[in-house]
Amino acid sequence: MSRVPHHLSRWLGLAGSVLLAVAAFLGGALPHGDLRPTPVSIWQGRNGPLIIALWLVGTGLMAWAWWSLRDRLPSTRWVLVTVALWLLPLLIAPPLGSRDVYAYACQGASWSGGINPYEQGVSALPCPWLDTISYIWRDTAAPYGPLFVVVAGAVVSATGSLVGSIVLFRLLALAGVALTAWALPTLARRCGVPAERALWLALACPLVAVHVIGGAHNDALMVGLLTAGLAVVASRPGRPGPLLAGGLLLGLAAGLKVTALVVVPFAALAAIAGPYRFRALLRDGGLVVGAAVAAVVGVTFAAGLDFGWVTGLEQGNLVIAWTSPPTAVGQTIDYLAALFGAHIDALPATRAIGVLVLAVLLVWLWWRARHREPLWHAGLALAATVALAPLFHPWYWTWPLAVLAATARRTGWFSLIALVSSFLVLADGTGLARFTKMPGAPLMTLLVIVVAVRLVRSARAARQPAPAD
Repeated sequence: MSRVPHHLSRWLGLAGSVLLAVAAFLGGALPHGDLRPTPVSIWQGRNGPLIIALWLVGTGLMAWAWWSLRDRLPSTRWVLVTVALWLLPLLIAPPLGSRDVYAYACQGASWSGGINPYEQGVSALPCPWLDTISYIWRDTAAPYGPLFVVVAGAVVSATGSLVGSIVLFRLLALAGVALTAWALPTLARRCGVPAERALWLALACPLVAVHVIGGAHNDALMVGLLTAGLAVVASRPGRPGPLLAGGLLLGLAAGLKVTALVVVPFAALAAIAGPYRFRALLRDGGLVVGAAVAAVVGVTFAAGLDFGWVTGLEQGNLVIAWTSPPTAVGQTIDYLAALFGAHIDALPATRAIGVLVLAVLLVWLWWRARHREPLWHAGLALAATVALAPLFHPWYWTWPLAVLAATARRTGWFSLIALVSSFLVLADGTGLARFTKMPGAPLMTLLVIVVAVRLVRSARAARQPAPAD
C-alpha cells in the first residue's frame, strides 16, 4: 500500500468509518434480519450492491489509512484523537459485523430470570428476543465466563429492552478500549516500543472499529482488563501490592473469557524484580497467579455458578471454517480422501492435534521467556492460542494484537493478519469463510505447511555453531 500524509490518513479513515456506519443502517446485523444469509442473497436483497460496496470501500479506506501510518505517527495525542474520530460513527450505528450482542442480551435475560446459562440455552426462558439469535446458538450453553454472565444480567435488568442493552454493551466495549489505551503506553515503555505506535496498531485497526465497537463484543473489556493487569505488573515488579492488583485484573479478564488465563504464567515471570530465580518466581509470580486464580474462583462462586463455562467452550466446535488452521487441515484431508472415493471425518483428529500442539507450544514459550521478554512471549502465546483453536473469528485477533503492538519489534506479520481478517465478515455478520471452503481450506493448509517448514529450518539454523573467524 502506498503511503499518504498523516493528516490525510486521518480523514480517509474517518470517511471509511462513516461509510461502514451507513452500511450498518442499510443492512448491518439488524435485529430481524435474515438469519441465514449468503453473499448472493445479500446482493439480491434491497440495497444489496450498495451495502456490499459501502462495506468494501469503507473497510478498505480504514485499512489503507491504518496500514500506511503504522511506522510514522506524529504523537500519542494525535493517535488518540484519530482513534476517537474513527470510532464515533460506529458508536451510533446499529450492530455491525456480528449478531453476538443479541446473544449477550438473551443470556443476560436468562440469568436475570433465574436460569443457569451453563445448563440451558437461551431458548429455555424463552428469551424475549430469541428471534434475533442465529438458530445454532439458541440451545447451546454460554461460552463466556461467570463475570460476563453477571454483567449481562445486570445490563438487561437495568435497561429492560434490547436497544438499551445494545447501547450499554457498546459502552462497555468502549470502556474496554479506553482501558487498553491507558495500559498500552506503560507496556510499551517497559519493552522499549514507541507508545504512539503501540496505540495505533492496537486501537486504530479496522477490527477494533468494526467488531469491537460496531459489534459490541465483550472481547474489548477482556482485552482492556488483560492489558491493564499486565501493565500494573510490569510497572512495579517485586512490589506485593501492584502484583496482587495486576493478578486480580487478569483474573477478572478470565472471568469474562477464560483465554485470558494464557498470559498469567508470563505475567508471573514479568513480576520478578531482577533476573529469573525460582525462589523469586515463587515469591513474586506466586502473588500474581494466586490473585488471578482467586479472582476467577471468587467471581464464579459469588455469582452462584459453577465451572460449567469451561465445557461451554466446546460450542466452538459447531462452527466449521477454514480460518482456523487445524480446521482447514481437517477439511483438506477430507477433500483429498473424497477424490479417491473415501469418506472420512478428519476434523476431530486435526482439532485435537491442534490443541495438543498448542499445549506443548505454550510450555515451550514460557520456558523460553524465563530469561527474555516475558511480555512479548505473552503476546506470542495469545497468537498461538487464537491460531490453533478450533474456531477463529476476526475479532479474536484483537487479543494478541493489543499485547504484541506494545511488545514486539517486528510488526508486519501480526499486522498483516489483522488486515486480512478485517475483510472476512460482511456488514450483516455473514462470514465469507462459510462460502469459500474451496479454495480457502487448501490454501490455509499450504500456508500451515510453509510456516512449519520455515520454523523447523529456523530452529535447525539456531542450533548450528557460529562459523569460526
